[in-house]
Amino acid sequence: MLRTLAMILAGGDSPALSVLTAERTEAAVPFGGKFRIIDFTLSNCVNSSIYNVGVLTQYRPQSLHTHLGVGRPWDLDRAQGGLRILHPSPTPEGGGWQRGTADAVRYNLDFIADQQADAVLLLAGDHIYTMDYSPLLELHAERNADMTMAVHTVSPHEAFRYGIVSMGNDGRIDSFVEKPRRSSTSLASMGIYVFRKQFLLDMLAGGTEPDFGRDLLPRLVGRVDAYAYQFQGYWADVGTVQAYYEANLALLAETPALDLYDPGWVLHTTSADRPAVEIGAEARVENSMLSDGCRVFGNVARSMLSPGVYVSPGATVRDSVILGDAIIGPDAIIDRCIVDEDVYIGAGAYLGDGDDNTPNQAAPNRLNTGLTLVGTRSRVPAGARVGRNVAIRPRTGEAAFGASKTVASGSTL
Repeated sequence: MLRTLAMILAGGDSPALSVLTAERTEAAVPFGGKFRIIDFTLSNCVNSSIYNVGVLTQYRPQSLHTHLGVGRPWDLDRAQGGLRILHPSPTPEGGGWQRGTADAVRYNLDFIADQQADAVLLLAGDHIYTMDYSPLLELHAERNADMTMAVHTVSPHEAFRYGIVSMGNDGRIDSFVEKPRRSSTSLASMGIYVFRKQFLLDMLAGGTEPDFGRDLLPRLVGRVDAYAYQFQGYWADVGTVQAYYEANLALLAETPALDLYDPGWVLHTTSADRPAVEIGAEARVENSMLSDGCRVFGNVARSMLSPGVYVSPGATVRDSVILGDAIIGPDAIIDRCIVDEDVYIGAGAYLGDGDDNTPNQAAPNRLNTGLTLVGTRSRVPAGARVGRNVAIRPRTGEAAFGASKTVASGSTL
């Protein structure tokens, strides 16, 4: 197989995830209980025998850096190759913050040039999928391609969210359109590209185009040897609140499309030293996933609980995603919510109250399906009533709820 350098783009701000990315990059958002989104891409690399990995960071990188450490959970703490975190820094030419995916790679061309690699595998750090990159790299080598792009079939109704590809019978890419309003094909770019190393260096050197999908790829297609590799397995872009919520709860299906328990494709992550799950004598847990350190003394139904979540006696959590170390107080009700890390929900509070489905006034296109979001380290007072499509910003205190402790549907605190 080609000597390969993997570059994971993990610096985006992802505003479509609302409060979940207010204080972290999307790649560091928890998913599936104990994992972070970037764990899937990193695990794909090492399961594909790729041990030379650079992670490009920028926006709110602290929690991501803490999670990655030196790469030990992924067997990437190596003297040769291994994991390198690449963060933007000022240059004598006045460079600094990166304006897009192509710009991020351009700022690291010296790093790429120094690597003993034949191919550069560019990966998105914000997708959920399990993929062996070996067939993709083999196709790239067989075709002697300048670029090979992984594509996946998506719903025609979702085509506007992706770069859409059309290709000939020989697999050569005929056209690439970034986020079209209408499309005659439903083959979407997965944000996974293999470039011949020297081609990538020559293409980016001296250029100013900020983004691959929006600026570079439409111009390259038809002028270079570019091929598509069709991936048939599970792949989800969880870049919106609704997509993130649905992908989490889809794991609770009897036979989920994404198998977290597959011994042939281990998903690696940083695991804290936590005790086993505790379920109280009066507790009831139905069709849910509980991570290490969870303590449940109330009722949990059709929900995903990350490590260290505490559900008090009499509390009810249903159809929700509760992230690490959140505390649900006695007799509280959490209905169709995403509750971020280190949140405290007071006794008797009701989140997701009522049937009013007024879209969020600040983000009507992103929060309109009845989900309520609570940002990290927020405190919801006892007895509060919070409607649907509500976004509570990180670190919101009890005083923000006012004397009535009532937050109408569609509000933002």
